[in-house]
Amino acid sequence: MKTFFPQIEKIQYEGPASANPLAFQFYDAGAKIGDRSMQEHLRFSIAYWHTFCGTGSDPFGAKTLDRPWNAVAGMPGAEAKLYAAFEFFQKIGVEYYCFHDADMAPEGDSLQEFQLNLESMCKLTLQLQKDTGVKLLWGTANLFSHPRYMCGAATNPDPHVFACAAAQVKKMLEMTHMLGGENYVFWGGREGYSTLLNTDMQREQEHFAKFLHMAVDYAKEIGFTGQFLIEPKPKEPTVHQYDYDAATVISFLKTYELQDKFKLNIEANHATLAGHSFAHELAVASMNGMLGSVDANRGDLLLGWDTDQFPTNFYDCATAMLVLLNQDGIAPGGLNFDAKVRRDSSDLEDLFHAHIGGMDSFALGLRFAHLVIEDGVLSELLTERYARYDHGIGKEIEAGMTDFSALSRFALENGEPQQRSGRQEKLENIFNHYLVKAIKES
Repeated sequence: MKTFFPQIEKIQYEGPASANPLAFQFYDAGAKIGDRSMQEHLRFSIAYWHTFCGTGSDPFGAKTLDRPWNAVAGMPGAEAKLYAAFEFFQKIGVEYYCFHDADMAPEGDSLQEFQLNLESMCKLTLQLQKDTGVKLLWGTANLFSHPRYMCGAATNPDPHVFACAAAQVKKMLEMTHMLGGENYVFWGGREGYSTLLNTDMQREQEHFAKFLHMAVDYAKEIGFTGQFLIEPKPKEPTVHQYDYDAATVISFLKTYELQDKFKLNIEANHATLAGHSFAHELAVASMNGMLGSVDANRGDLLLGWDTDQFPTNFYDCATAMLVLLNQDGIAPGGLNFDAKVRRDSSDLEDLFHAHIGGMDSFALGLRFAHLVIEDGVLSELLTERYARYDHGIGKEIEAGMTDFSALSRFALENGEPQQRSGRQEKLENIFNHYLVKAIKES
């Protein structure tokens, strides 16, 4: 079998003092953080589409990345890409990967040929999984790239297109099940609209809900027990997408009685496009018991589109890990690097540098967040801030034992409330202190 990265050895942990750019400074897979190893906490996954299908093209320029596995077309090229992927998975040291059907298999001349290609590629993938121990975190169907989906997939006004989308999801559910996938994701990239002049929004959302119910039913039929996930994104490619943000998706799922079947896959860059922080979107999903998995990346706040950069901000990674640790982890989901190297990072080695940086950032964020939780400093201050709801009129409010008349009497009898500081700057300084502490203890 051809080796695609012969110059790269398996990436090792060397610690913060290491100057080796092809080594981990903070990610030590076996190191225990609390009662779990870093690997168990973080459950890192590689995005097949960006890492092995990416060409460096963007809305303003053609491809810049010439990969050796793309030297031939068709099924031989798809097989070369797969071997390159599994070599990379082993050398970077991750346990999981994710893919769309169209990432792995050539589409061919028909939907039938596409499905035959996909099944053939997945059989080879299954063998490579057995040989290496690498596992599938989640699978999904690409329901946005093909021209047939220009007006959406499950929300398309043409039922023929709806049926094509169903055929793709059916097949990809079968393949995900065969590969032992632990989750299945829906990203409604074109499930939305650009103008209300040609859109029946209520009908489209009802169709989308019916589609998801059919997917749940078919998963049960074939014995797939993985977690279903929906990934929020506010815009791009459509103007108004039905999966705008975590709160919107949760409302949709509850409206159509799907809340017990689905959780959310939160992406950092999608959060910022929706005008939220990454931690906010994670917290909204988590507080509703619906945080299932994470697409780990970041956007450029100076650009208004989905740049899918690798996460390198320790502070953002730490605030994200606070949410994950406080809900006792992310399994069966994981941290999937839905991120791509920049179009001028054209060497194969750059793929390793990018993932090392992302893995180190979340590893330090994990240690950082664990120290904050372990010392209890934030929880103590939160308890203090809301303490007045633990007794008296506050306790009656939370227990539903009062009303406007009683509250009005209380306000009139007790005068103005005492002004109390939120101490934001103090908390930020405390949080930064733990970052330094985490680095020292790595």
